[in-house]
Parts: sequence; structure tokens; C-alpha cells
Amino acid sequence: MSKDETDILLESGTGELEVLKFKVKGVLYAINVIKVREVLRVENEKIRPLSSKADSVKGMVNIRGDVVTVIDLNDYLDCGIYQESDKDSYRMILTEFNDMKILFIVGEVIGIDRLLWEDIEEPNELMGGLINGVIKLDGELASFLDFEKILTDIKPELSMTIDENKIDEVNRSKRENITLVMAEDSPTIRGVLEDTLRKAGYQDLKIFNDGKRLLDYLLEIKDENPDESILNYVQGVITDIEMPQLDGHTLIRKINEDRYLEELPTMIFSSLITESLRHKGEAVGADRQISKPEINNLISILDELVLD
Repeated sequence: MSKDETDILLESGTGELEVLKFKVKGVLYAINVIKVREVLRVENEKIRPLSSKADSVKGMVNIRGDVVTVIDLNDYLDCGIYQESDKDSYRMILTEFNDMKILFIVGEVIGIDRLLWEDIEEPNELMGGLINGVIKLDGELASFLDFEKILTDIKPELSMTIDENKIDEVNRSKRENITLVMAEDSPTIRGVLEDTLRKAGYQDLKIFNDGKRLLDYLLEIKDENPDESILNYVQGVITDIEMPQLDGHTLIRKINEDRYLEELPTMIFSSLITESLRHKGEAVGADRQISKPEINNLISILDELVLD
């Protein structure tokens, strides 16, 4: 599959997505096509070893001028690891998110399916922290992997951190009077966001695991207070893009199509904010878009959005 084949970008905010199905030691997994640049084979001899404490970091390889790190999902997912003698080349998925390109070694690549975000079920606590959702595909269950968590598990310094010295203290008192609603399905990122916002002075936070719960909350306010402005109750929305039940693009489209809710300032905070994908957020009317590696800019951008 070439890059052009993965660039089948669906219209923003329809609630649809395309997933690439693949197997690791016979277990079915899925990744959002929007994160996939290419599926390819790489010969063993072209992979240069790296000094790494993580066994799953296989090495690095040159992909058309880009030096890309190679991670073996067979090893990371405790499914056993291919040895040099087992294969002459590896089946790999070239991904791009969080402003990084990473090659993941997998077993078998199955193909692409189109589905709805509402078809992805939220995992329960017993399923572990590596799964963002569970998908029923052709009678099989596919795990929707949390690739951001895989990276931070392997290299903890890639996790999001805020430089507290960059938080402007001038607006702290104003932030205390602001109510924000937030949708983020990753417990780790929810925790980082909440900690960052509270340190800056944003104390009134309504936090939801997915976009549907957030939208239901806003519609409740609308039903109970139809003659008042939504801004009397909520002053801003922060949302991820990839979430079970209702994705961030569809959430923002629904907010902007509702005469009662359309006043709400909206921000997308996601690993999928790249130059090639930014237009998708613009198409649904997001007021601001910020990538997760830019967390140090979060407060200043949010201040511009929600403070008078």
C-alpha cells in the first residue's frame, strides 16, 4: 500500500474512519489509517542497530531520506520476536503522529475497513492500558492500539510534560472563573491535561472519556436552560480526535451546527495535528488546533480563546 492509498481522507466530521487491520502472532489489531503513511517490507540488512534499553527497539532505517526508528510489536506485545534467521525482510507499517515517523514491525497486514466511531467500544479496566477501543470486524474482535502509549512506555521522556515556568501567572485569577469541558479517551493524557490546567489556574473542569458524553452534557444544559446562553455555564471545549463513540471532529461539527452551542470556543488537542491534516479541523470549524508535543503552548493558546 502506497502513501497515496492511505491518503483517502474522509470528509471531516462524518463520524466515519478507516482502519488498517494487521496481525501480530495471529492476534488482530487496528490502527487509524490517518496515522499510516505506508506499508512496506524492509530487508534485515538495511536495519542498523541502536543502543537502547528497550528490546523492542530494533534499530533505525533510511526511508527515502528520513531516518526512522524501528519498533518490533512482536516483542513489545510479548508475542515473541522474530530472529534474524527467521526472515529475510520484515512487514512494517510506517506511521506518522506526534510529529514523528515510526516504523512498526508486524506480522500480517490484512487490509482497510471503513466503520463508524460509534462502532468502537470503550475498553474496560481489565483490558489494560494499551487499548483505546475494541472493534468487531467480520466476526472477529480487533484491538484499537494506543500507539502514543507504546512510544512513551518505550521512551518515558517522550511523555507530555509542562514547563511550569512558561505558565503566565498574570491571568490566574481570570482562569479560576472559567468552566472548561474536555473529552479525552486516554487516562494518561487526561491526567496530564487536568494537572496542567489546574496548575495554570483552570479549576472548574468537566472531563469525559469520549465526545458523546461531552455532547450529551452540553445538550443537557441546553434542555434545562433554553433561554440562557451556553456561555453562562461553559466557556470552552477541549477535545481529542480519536475517541470511541464520537470523535473530536464530529463533536465540533455538531457543536457548530447547533444554534445554542455554536457560541462555544473549541480547541482540538491531538497527536494528529500535522500540516497535512490540519485542514480537517478547519473544515468542522475548530477555533484552535494544537498537537500534543506542543503542550507548553496549551495555556497561552487557551487563554486567547476563552479569556476576555
